[in-house]
Amino acid sequence: MNLQSVKYLTKEGIKNIWVNRLMSLASVGVLVACMVLIGLSLLITANVDLALGNLEKQNVVMVYFNDYNSVLYGDKSDATSSETSLTSSDATSETSSGDESESGTSSSAENKVDINGISENDYIIHNEAEARALCAQIEKLDNILSVEYVSSEQALSNIKETMLDGKEKYFEFLDEEYGNPLSDGAKVVMDDLSKFDETIGRIKALNGVDSIVSQNDLAEKITAIKNGIGTAGVWIVAILLIISLVIVSNTIRVTMYNRKLEISIMKAVGATDSFIRIPFVVEGVTIGLISAVISEGFVYFCYRVATETLKTTLGTSDIVTFGSMAWILLLVFVAIGVLAGTIGSVIMISKYLKREGSEFAAI
Repeated sequence: MNLQSVKYLTKEGIKNIWVNRLMSLASVGVLVACMVLIGLSLLITANVDLALGNLEKQNVVMVYFNDYNSVLYGDKSDATSSETSLTSSDATSETSSGDESESGTSSSAENKVDINGISENDYIIHNEAEARALCAQIEKLDNILSVEYVSSEQALSNIKETMLDGKEKYFEFLDEEYGNPLSDGAKVVMDDLSKFDETIGRIKALNGVDSIVSQNDLAEKITAIKNGIGTAGVWIVAILLIISLVIVSNTIRVTMYNRKLEISIMKAVGATDSFIRIPFVVEGVTIGLISAVISEGFVYFCYRVATETLKTTLGTSDIVTFGSMAWILLLVFVAIGVLAGTIGSVIMISKYLKREGSEFAAI
C-alpha cells in the first residue's frame, strides 16, 4: 500500500465522521462521559491513597527495650530465677570468703545484684549507646520507613505534655520518690502496612526487644480499604471500557450500512478486506482521540471546582494536584480512545465483511 492510498483512506475515515456527524457526536458524548468518570475515579483513588499514606505514617509502632526498668516494672515471672541467682551468689560469697582470688572477684562483680534483686545479666540494654545501636538494627529491616529513639525521660515528658493543664502534678511522685518507670524504646513507622505482622515478627526477633505496642486493627483496616478501592477502581474502568467499545462499534455499524453499496463496489473491483477496513479504523480512532482531548478539559474543570470547594470548606491543602496527574490522565484517555476505536471498528467491520461478503457481488 503506497502513501497515496494511505492518504485517501485516512481522508475517507475523517469524512465519515462528518457524514454521520449526529451519530459521531453521540459517540463522542458517551465516550467523554465514560472517560470523565474514569478520570475522576483515578483522581479519587490517588487522593485516597495519599490520605491512607498519611494515616499509615501516623500508625506508629512503639518498641520497648529490655532494659533495667523493663525488668523492674515488668513481668515478675522471672523472680524465682533472680532469687536463685541471689542465693547462689550469697552461698558462693560465704564459701569463698577466705579465698579472694582475682577470678572470683571478677565473677562477683559481673553478677552483682542491687537492692531490687536485679543484676546486669537480667537485661540486655544497659545504656543509651546500646539502645541506639538496637534502633539502627531495626532501621535496617525491610519495610521500615523511619525509626526514632525515645528515651525513658523523653517518653515521660511526652506523656506529661498530653495531660490537661494542671494535671501534670499527678506525675510529680515519679520524679521525687519512685523515679521514672518507663523503658527506653523506639518509635517505628512502617512503609507498607500490608506486611505489618511480618515486620512485627522480625522486630520481636531482635535481641534486646522487650515488648511492642501497636494498632494492628488499624493496620488491617487501612490495608482492607486500599485493596477494596483498588478492586472497585479496576471494575469501574473495565465496565466503562466495555461501554466505550459498544458505543464506537455502533457508530461504525451505522457508517458501514450507510456505505454498503460503496463497500460492495470496492469488493467487486478486488479491494482487500484490509483496504476496506482502514477508513473505519481511522474513523473510530479519530472519535476516540477527540473524546480524549475533550475529556481532559472536562476532568480539569470538574476537579478544580471540587478541590477549591474542599479547600474552602475543610481548609485542607493535602490534595493531589491536577498538574501531577494531567499527563497520566491524557495518556489514559488517548489509550482508551485508540483502543476503543481500533477494537470496536475492527470487530464490527470484520464481522460485517464475513457475514455480508457473499452478497456484495450480487448487488
